[in-house]
Amino acid sequence: MQLISRYIRQMPATTSCHDFCKGITAYIHRHYQWPIFPSLTPQSRIQRLKEHPEERLTASAIIYSRVQREIWMIGDCQCLVNGKFYENPKPHEQQLAELRAARVRELLAEGITEEQQLESDPARAVVIPPLLKYMEDQNVFYSVIDGFRIPEQYVPVYALDFQPWEIVFATDGYPFLEPTLAESEARLEEQRRNDPLNIGEFKATKAFLKGYNSFDDRSYIRFQV
Repeated sequence: MQLISRYIRQMPATTSCHDFCKGITAYIHRHYQWPIFPSLTPQSRIQRLKEHPEERLTASAIIYSRVQREIWMIGDCQCLVNGKFYENPKPHEQQLAELRAARVRELLAEGITEEQQLESDPARAVVIPPLLKYMEDQNVFYSVIDGFRIPEQYVPVYALDFQPWEIVFATDGYPFLEPTLAESEARLEEQRRNDPLNIGEFKATKAFLKGYNSFDDRSYIRFQV
């Protein structure tokens, strides 16, 4: 996240989506030359990361280019554009959420209470092996920023004309994206109160652990152009 933020701050205002995908990939890739695996040479480090995508620096980004008047979605993020909802989820996310929800229900049937499950979310263990397996598909069948070539056919680009637009960008830590931060936070809190295990109308690969007011990282920004 810090590397991506640094790159965006210094890139030219005229950067296109294609330029960004190429530039941020090269920028992250250069950091793999650092001795994150001291026992490996730079060349063998890159080879290892090719074979083990789960070890790469990986993040998502949603960007509005004022010059291009475009929204770019790289990875799992979501937005509202004049109230219309757009998202770019990982292909297997819902399948994994359903798998975890089934395991939660099994544990409940076995007598493991909701309160007990909120201590450590034991059902999440069932999604970890397939989650790591599906990471082999990143930047093959879906896009992320990880220092390896981004397949641009999986980067949605939305062009805006010159009428006024109100835009909301958010991470997927908001299960229900609303036009204001207060409304989005209220829906998140409603979800936490009513279904902290995230196995009902909204299913997720994680629960609201005890003492937490969220189940995932969240960022929210609203602006007008």
